[in-house]
Parts: sequence; C-alpha cells; structure tokens
Amino acid sequence: MAAPLSVVFVLFPRVTQLDLTGPLQVFSSIPGATLHLAWKRIEPVPTDSVLTLMPTTTFADCPQADVICVPGGFGVDDIVNDDEVIGFLRRQAAGAQYITSVCTGSLALGAAGLLDGYRAATHWSARECLPLFGATISTDRVCIDRNRVTGGGVTAGIDFALTLVSQLVDRRTAELIQLRLEYNPAPPFRAGAPDTAPDEVLATMLERIAPSQQRRVAAARRAAERLQQVSPA
Repeated sequence: MAAPLSVVFVLFPRVTQLDLTGPLQVFSSIPGATLHLAWKRIEPVPTDSVLTLMPTTTFADCPQADVICVPGGFGVDDIVNDDEVIGFLRRQAAGAQYITSVCTGSLALGAAGLLDGYRAATHWSARECLPLFGATISTDRVCIDRNRVTGGGVTAGIDFALTLVSQLVDRRTAELIQLRLEYNPAPPFRAGAPDTAPDEVLATMLERIAPSQQRRVAAARRAAERLQQVSPA
C-alpha cells in the first residue's frame, strides 16, 4: 500500500488478550503501520486474564481503518448485542480494505451483518453460531473470502496476521516478521483441536464449556433476530 497502513483492533471487557496481542505484535512490525486500540471510552479494559488493556482511541475519535479486526473472548457474548460496538463496526467496515476477526470475534462481525454470504472461521466451540448470521462455516485455520479474513481459535491469530501481511505488503515481509518473532510452533501435544484431542480430554472440555456455549448461542440468536429487523448501514 502506498499510504501508511492503519490497523484498528476493537477492545471490549473480557477480551481474550492473545487474540489481540498476537496479531498486534505481527502488524506492529510492518514499516510505517499505525495501530489503534478502540473502545467506547479511554479507560482500562479488563481482559479474560489478569491483564488490563488501555485503549488508544475512542469509537468517536477513531480514524478510518484499512484493517478492522475484532478479537474474541467471553465478552463477545455481550458486544454482539451492543449497539455502540455494532454501529462502530458497520461504519468502519464501509471504508476498510479488510474486515477481519480472530476466534469468536467473527460472531461480532456476523452480528453487524458483515458476514452474510461469506465463509468464515471461528473457535471450534462457536462454529454453530455462524450460520445464524448467514455465514458458511470454514474449518480453516485462516479463512479468506474476498476482503473478509477470519482466524480460527486463539492461537490462529498469529497465522491470520502473517497471512494478511502477505496480502497487504508481500510474502517476503511476512516471512521476515515470522523469522523476527521466531514463530516456529511445535506443540507438545496433539490436543489442540477436537479431531486430534484424546477422547477423554475432549469430553472433559465439552462438559466444562457447556454453560458458556449455551450463553453464547442464546446471545447469537438474539443478535441474529436484531439483525433481521435492522438492515446493515
């Protein structure tokens, strides 16, 4: 791109910090790129871990993004029905070159009407919610459908960002960033996906997340109903 790249990440309470900080580290290595962390107000935003993040801009003052990115987290269940967040996403999407997400952040894009007719990825536990917003489920770690780029689960954020850098700049730049980060994953176990995890591990995890899955689906259904009543701007 000729002009400096502008990347905007949406913050919200109970965001999964790695969904954001992984891609943030990658994009910050693009020469001349400007990164923004946007929320309703300039105030500390709690993540779903001990970390707290400080926005760099408000929704009202945020410049137009070339790349708008929504990370995931438990807080997605709230923002899919938050008019301020949904309105901000729609306004930014109108002028963005790429509309993106990591993990369950894709549900927020869906709630804003931005995935209707697109393939999209999300965390494996949230895939059933995507069709509620007119999206087709992708099981790819990084899904590219026109200018929608969505990452799968939490750790897919770095893959997502490197892939997008190769689109925005070039492959060589993406590879240089990958080498700088020494991103050369070799997980100690094969428990990172439902189809490779041991049966007892998967069963335990499904039992643990059942209540949160029920809340997420209920929130997504409400958001889908709202979307049918209000056409995206």
